[in-house]
Amino acid sequence: MKFQLLETVVLLRDMPEHGLRAGDLGVVVEVYGPEGLEVEFVTASGRAQAVLTLSPKDVRKLSPEDMFAVRPLQRVP
Repeated sequence: MKFQLLETVVLLRDMPEHGLRAGDLGVVVEVYGPEGLEVEFVTASGRAQAVLTLSPKDVRKLSPEDMFAVRPLQRVP
């Protein structure tokens, strides 16, 4: 699947080491060809939680059936 710069994506797996859960939203900030993406995840207040290099298999595009939700931040030790 091809992703575009500044596209909003959905994380498909938990990443507790970064305080992230499956379903969290991120924004594609760089595309490294077909096998890599740089994705930024931010809190509701706009603070960057994580900027990660991920595989396109780690995220999916938003769907018209998606519902937004809010959850408390998982603190990373």
